[in-house]
Amino acid sequence: MDMQSDFDRLLFFEHARKTAETTYATDPLDAENLTRWGGALLELSQFQSVSESKKMISDAISKLEEALEVNPQKHDAIWCLGNAYTSHGFLNPDEDEAKVYFDKAAQCFQQAVDADPENELYQKSFEVSTKASELHAQIHKQGPLQQAMGPGPSTAATSTKGSIKKKSSDLKYDIFGWVILAVGLVAWVGFAKSNVPPPAHSPPR
Repeated sequence: MDMQSDFDRLLFFEHARKTAETTYATDPLDAENLTRWGGALLELSQFQSVSESKKMISDAISKLEEALEVNPQKHDAIWCLGNAYTSHGFLNPDEDEAKVYFDKAAQCFQQAVDADPENELYQKSFEVSTKASELHAQIHKQGPLQQAMGPGPSTAATSTKGSIKKKSSDLKYDIFGWVILAVGLVAWVGFAKSNVPPPAHSPPR
């Protein structure tokens, strides 16, 4: 059930990424489209290996920065950029390097809160960002993050370390849950507003 749900999300955000790419070719200054593109890349990054995930997050950061060049006051893009920095920080095993990303993320979340003080999601993101370094230490203490990332098969050989894998996996979802799901929510809403239909469920074969 979860695998089907993940697959549906993967299809949806891959479709969203391609749609945004096509739109960009005709209108490169559409800040809303650039924000959706960045959000889709950030969502897709959780389905990749660590190295591929980092590359995808870097691409997302690039798109979101482009959106903010067009519209510096676009607080959903600022908030999304904070999520991208947070995700990049957690994928970096070096605490000092990760902290640089967490600090950038906190600045983005603060700017988003300043721009839209009533937004509870922005407030929550800023609160959690203050604990990012602590969470980073916890998750990397469990072992290589590679085990907790990427497609299912990559964790198949870890069954003998069930409880450790589960802890690592739980931490991954603690961290990425609020980041990725929130980004996904924004992207779903954004694409719904744009009348971009999500891909249909896979038909039975």
